[in-house]
Amino acid sequence: MSERIHIHGGHLIDPASGHDGRHDLFLADGRVLAIDAAPAGFTADTRIDADGLLVLPGLIELAAHLGAGDPAQALHRESRAALAGGVTTLCLPPGPLAPLETTADAELVHLRGAQQGEVRLVTLGAITRGTDRAQLAEMGTLAEAGCRGVSDGGVPLRSTRLLRRAMDYAAGLGLTLHLSPQDPWLREDSCAHEGAIAARLGLPADPATTEVVGLARLLALVELTGARVHLTRLSANAGLGLLRAARERGLPVTADVAIHHLHLTDAALADFDNDCHVQPPLRAAEDRDGLLAALGSGLIDGLCADHRPCSADAKRLPFPQSAPGIAGVQTLLSLGLMCAGPALSRARLVGAMTAVPAALLNLPAGRLARETWPICAWSILPPRGSRPANGTAAGATRRFASAACAVASCVPSSPPAPFTE
Repeated sequence: MSERIHIHGGHLIDPASGHDGRHDLFLADGRVLAIDAAPAGFTADTRIDADGLLVLPGLIELAAHLGAGDPAQALHRESRAALAGGVTTLCLPPGPLAPLETTADAELVHLRGAQQGEVRLVTLGAITRGTDRAQLAEMGTLAEAGCRGVSDGGVPLRSTRLLRRAMDYAAGLGLTLHLSPQDPWLREDSCAHEGAIAARLGLPADPATTEVVGLARLLALVELTGARVHLTRLSANAGLGLLRAARERGLPVTADVAIHHLHLTDAALADFDNDCHVQPPLRAAEDRDGLLAALGSGLIDGLCADHRPCSADAKRLPFPQSAPGIAGVQTLLSLGLMCAGPALSRARLVGAMTAVPAALLNLPAGRLARETWPICAWSILPPRGSRPANGTAAGATRRFASAACAVASCVPSSPPAPFTE
């Protein structure tokens, strides 16, 4: 019999089941058996005093890209980083190390995910295949291979005709398309937000209108095709009105935002800080504040790290040529907790990283109060006043890092089984 664990006196936040308060949890076989009252005959092998701690469902990261190097080693590295941050499920979109254009691609990634045995791994298939992105991938076979949707990998399709065909195809299969709402022509070759900072630094920039135009294109095609679309990594306050109007018309659209867009603005680019080179770019303070309010109200559904680890060499290049990306999966929760306040409740925040992505990906996860989900993660609250360092979020909260290692107490010793329908 596996270790039986009693987590005592922690603050349980489980939005999917309505828990937000002090509760005891009882676990065995890596599963939550009961809340508050121990099951009949339950005797704990380990008692964890969680007074002053948060007890949460395992987080689900919607966009975990693999870093450079051997794909198997990169997956192991990112999985360990995720687990240290309380993230127990990673969703991989297509990228250079995991193209996910064919069933063979998907099956290889799923096999590697099962072999690393630390976090659960799910995938999004590619919308197109080939370097020219001129042909649609076989979305039906990708879905049969286990992909939970299809994605443009954060690089918007240039051809509106091909995008319309992709939406028709996905709608017929009942698949969700994860699409970047950026106009590819306005975004081309840009690396910063169009404003005073980019002008002073002489950086090629795109305006917030890039997202407004991109959103308008996608939403018009959603209305035409009836496709279900998830809008990835919103960055501009100016486009939120379009999203609100689409929701009011009943269009099947959801959206997420990356954690760095809730903390940082284009002011962080001063002195050419390459750690803050991301796509879409960090924008103005009004964009940051508008995105935070939209997440709090539910207009934006999910919160993610948009985890894109880059090598030191790739970041040392001149700013426009440096690789865009922040490795943020390890500090997603700690930085998220720093956003909680009047505009964003703690329960809404946790739901945006657990129950919401579980629903978007159709996963039996994102909640503690069910026996089908075997992992729970817990973290101490971050110290007041701490802020992300240099855009990398690396120094956000050392207290969180020390507490997060206790996640291992609640993870089954055997490799987690893959999700099944």
